[in-house]
Amino acid sequence: MQRAKRCGTKTRSGKPCRSPAMANGKCRMHGRPSPGAPKGIQFVFKHGRFAAATIQFRRDISAMVKSARAACKAVK
Repeated sequence: MQRAKRCGTKTRSGKPCRSPAMANGKCRMHGRPSPGAPKGIQFVFKHGRFAAATIQFRRDISAMVKSARAACKAVK
C-alpha cells in the first residue's frame, strides 16, 4: 500500500491528494463519476410511483374527486 501510485489531484487546500490511485490514475474521490447501474437490469425497478401511467391515473382520480365534491356542493 505504501508503494501504490498516488492520485496527485489538487485538493481544496491546494496540496496534492495522497490517496492511492485506481486504474484510471485518480483516487475514488477524484476519479470520474460512477456510470450507475448496468443498463437493462430489471430487478432494480422498485415501484411504479413515478411511471407515466401511474401519474396519469392519479391525475384522473384527482379530477374525479374534484368533480364529485363540486356535485355534492351543488346539491347542498
